[in-house]
Amino acid sequence: MTRIDSTPTAAATSTGLATAPAPFSTGALVHTGPGEAPEWWRDAVIYQVYPRSFADGDGDGVGDLPGITSKLDHLAELGVDAVWLSPFYRSPQKDAGYDVADYRDVDPLFGTLADFDELLAQAHARGIRIIVDLVPNHTSDQHAWFQAALASPEGSPERARYIFREGEGEHGELPPNNWQSIFGGPAWTRVTAGANARPVTGAEGETPGQWYLHLFDSTQPDLAWDNPEVREEFEQVLRFWLDKGVDGFRVDVAHGMIKADGLPDWDGTVSMVEGTEAADGEEGTDPGAPEDGSTGAGNSGPMFDQDGVHEIYRAWHRVLAEYDGDRALVAEAWVEPLSRLARYVRPDEMHQAFNFSFLTTGWDAAPLRTVIAASLHANDEVGAPTTWVLSNHDVVRHASRLGLADPGLRPNGIFAHDPQPDEELGLRRARAASLLMLGLPGSSYLYQGEELGLPEHTALPDDVREDPAFFRTQGAEAGRDGCRIPLPWRADAEGFGFGPSGKTWLPQPESYGRYAADVQRGVEGSTYETYRTALATRRAERLGAGTLAWVEEFAGSADVVAFRNRDVVVLANLGAEPVVLPHGTEVLVASGPVVTDRSADPQVRVPSDTTVWLRAH
Repeated sequence: MTRIDSTPTAAATSTGLATAPAPFSTGALVHTGPGEAPEWWRDAVIYQVYPRSFADGDGDGVGDLPGITSKLDHLAELGVDAVWLSPFYRSPQKDAGYDVADYRDVDPLFGTLADFDELLAQAHARGIRIIVDLVPNHTSDQHAWFQAALASPEGSPERARYIFREGEGEHGELPPNNWQSIFGGPAWTRVTAGANARPVTGAEGETPGQWYLHLFDSTQPDLAWDNPEVREEFEQVLRFWLDKGVDGFRVDVAHGMIKADGLPDWDGTVSMVEGTEAADGEEGTDPGAPEDGSTGAGNSGPMFDQDGVHEIYRAWHRVLAEYDGDRALVAEAWVEPLSRLARYVRPDEMHQAFNFSFLTTGWDAAPLRTVIAASLHANDEVGAPTTWVLSNHDVVRHASRLGLADPGLRPNGIFAHDPQPDEELGLRRARAASLLMLGLPGSSYLYQGEELGLPEHTALPDDVREDPAFFRTQGAEAGRDGCRIPLPWRADAEGFGFGPSGKTWLPQPESYGRYAADVQRGVEGSTYETYRTALATRRAERLGAGTLAWVEEFAGSADVVAFRNRDVVVLANLGAEPVVLPHGTEVLVASGPVVTDRSADPQVRVPSDTTVWLRAH
């Protein structure tokens, strides 16, 4: 528990201090909860491991599966329920493994299938479940299927597994439509005509032919999910890993596999959500629901959130149901409004969907209350848990994002010449935001290193960057390398103990020394120990399977988010002035130092940018 400082302070009635209500009067329940959360994923805390940056077992400077296995005790001590592993499959690593060449093998960079089996066994022995990443929207251009497509003529079954089209213009010289890649530049690449095709280079004697779609890098061709062969293949991939004993799958770009009929042009301004008719007999958005909580985080357009994706997940749900142990499907779906996102977690589809509307909400009390209420409402409508998240491998770490002058900004990476985050402020807010998140009912995801308070690396030299988004935007976007820096395990070791050689595939900032795991473990009030205390308390109080009712006196506050979950009050002070708590309040966990006076019946003050979990007697 965070130490309570006993420094004398002014009386609670001093000008400028907000006084918390006693005894925390609350309104009607916003969320009733599942009771005992019968399925593990309904209230789990799941920790994302980005394998190349977690721990290096062989000294080559790149994290690997044996490295992860060696650190499982860290995760068990932290108190997480499951681990999500980002891709470790065989891959040319053009997009850090999200360009998969073989879905049934481990890339030698990360180890072997035997190493995976050992990791899985050791995790299960510690009570930690394993979720693996699945990348179904696209493959690598080195995948055997795409190589066969290039070797085969137009109209062949091999090409029908991908989205090949004739070009527009007199000679097909224009792309089939105007879609742009998420990473920048056109979403189409042209290949030479006929069999044994290759990307067009403009060399003399080339005969240009068809174009293929890639919503991401040109080395990541999109699969044609209207092809039954593609659907059957991925069901077999699911079974391959389920047979090994994995506990579920995080599904990459879960909202992108089905494209609108005819692949129509898109002007980039009109959301495809608008005017979309309800499918499968469902009703439209409830007009009495809370505000929808949208933050602009959703991906719109004819390539995203098409109704046909739900047929895929119903089929996958049936596959997982063949196996015991409540195996789970987790959607990475950048979809808004939340009523649309909830469709992915209907009872016969997926089990969780990341709440990116929550992640992208700024450090602002009113919008936070709105997105929390809207999220719980939308998911309660379909009987699913809300899946909270603040950081991952694709976004600026929240310890830096919340330290920006505008904590609502969502930059795609931060350059050294950009306005820099306030590191101290960002960490204080990040700890407060995390404690707020972990106090909410539902499931929560942690991104590796956030339990150490790691900031974004904002001074990476351009010549070490690897994110294709940096290159495809000609350096206009810093990209995601800054949140993927190898973790610091030991402050006094070369490479901060990342591996035995001291090498790291991306350079670590000097500041990581003070965040290293070994200098935080056992230190009261450290970020690591605060997370440990929070996770233990969350489990003991059954908050993940809990309820939510707003503390009435703060329901319209511009500075405070406060709610009751079971017998625990969660109070986050986002304002400039301290909040004075009622007499007799027990602080269970605090994101930072709080202050109590020395009176016979002391009162506690919650400073700015601090969250506390309380029990009022």
